[in-house]
Amino acid sequence: MPDWEANFDGLVGPTHNFAGLAFGNLASMKNRQRTSQPRSAALEGLRKMKVLLTMGIPQAVLPPHERPDLDLLRRAGFTGTASRIIDTAYHRAPELLAASYSASSMWTANAATVSPSADTADGRIHVTPANLVSQLHRSIEPDQTTRLLRKIFSNSQHFVVHEPLPAGGFFRDEGAANHTRLCQAYGEPGIEIFAYGCPAHGSSAARVFPARQTLEASQAVARLHRLDPDRTLFIQQHPDAIDAGAFHNDVVSVGNGPVLLYHERAFADGQNAVQRIEQVFASLPGGRPQLIVAREAQVSLADAIATYLFNSQLVSHANGSMSLIAPLECHECDTVRRWIERLLEENNPIDSVHYVDVRQSMANGGGPACLRLRVVMNDRQLQSVHRDVMLDGPRLAQLETWVRTYYRDLLKPSDLRDPELLCESRAALDVLTQILCLGSIYSFQQSGRHRE
Repeated sequence: MPDWEANFDGLVGPTHNFAGLAFGNLASMKNRQRTSQPRSAALEGLRKMKVLLTMGIPQAVLPPHERPDLDLLRRAGFTGTASRIIDTAYHRAPELLAASYSASSMWTANAATVSPSADTADGRIHVTPANLVSQLHRSIEPDQTTRLLRKIFSNSQHFVVHEPLPAGGFFRDEGAANHTRLCQAYGEPGIEIFAYGCPAHGSSAARVFPARQTLEASQAVARLHRLDPDRTLFIQQHPDAIDAGAFHNDVVSVGNGPVLLYHERAFADGQNAVQRIEQVFASLPGGRPQLIVAREAQVSLADAIATYLFNSQLVSHANGSMSLIAPLECHECDTVRRWIERLLEENNPIDSVHYVDVRQSMANGGGPACLRLRVVMNDRQLQSVHRDVMLDGPRLAQLETWVRTYYRDLLKPSDLRDPELLCESRAALDVLTQILCLGSIYSFQQSGRHRE
């Protein structure tokens, strides 16, 4: 029975904006208060999905979260009608209002950590939604993410969707952005690598920006997923990478099958970390991993982060070859483009690169890999997924029409004050749930408050 790695991409929401909320995310901080382009952002994401779909790779979509999150504002003491809450928050707590409007659920690499059935003791796919407690605007996502994932992966014979880890600094969890799986083939047992920033009561040695993932969170997820300790690694992120703006490890490393691409300053232990990966992988039948490093002299850490070279997607084809799905910024940077060109000439499975334009996402600090959650499944498991989130040509075209119909072309920071933005967003999401046959998954649908 063949196994597939499906990509579940986040659909950029109608309130996509540049509020600069993510401390440690250089792009987000740099573009704070710029005018955003929600329609272009969503269409860029759909075009990237189409690239994967045309390659024959299973591609799914995850809907945006309900925004603004009025519950966040009410819990912070704002009262009255939706219009009054929004207007008062705009004047008295603009950053809190911006957090309630955040479209950051688009980056589904942070939605959860996923372990395939080949790695788990009970032979089921285990999913743990990330609690994202490090950032306020992301900490409002886990409840809705959990409900959505349980709707999509509802067959308990094949899937287990856990509760997020307890909220708080001890279990800071950022999901699959700090998790990599290496294997010989998707359906065979692999090794799972959890990258963490620091122990809960320790230091990452980063001096500029905080480490977001704790060792204890990674260890808890591994236990929940019932992973084999002998095939599970916990490796600390390099503090230099965190301080340079690699707030998640997927900004400086990407793995697929037996291949790991990484920057030489991705891991705190350097060569020792790489040797540990090689040793654990050697316990699997079928040979050695292919660990491909970009040296600082070849690609500086600054260039790697500015272009999101390692936030590219690395995908496999039926013939055993791989493609790199890289941001357009990688082609525009001479050192990065030359490194990719050399990579394609070397003896490894990667034989093609596809540059994609996701500039609106990149401007907020998320590349191609940030936009997708990877789920390895066999045919039976794939068939048990909620089918209407799986994309084909007609559904992709339907979503493109939906975006063009409901999304604003431009969104200025001052537009967050406009109560019509709430109504427009709810109208869009209401139609989307019909397209994806998801039912009333949003609180405004359940309460009947389409307009307030």
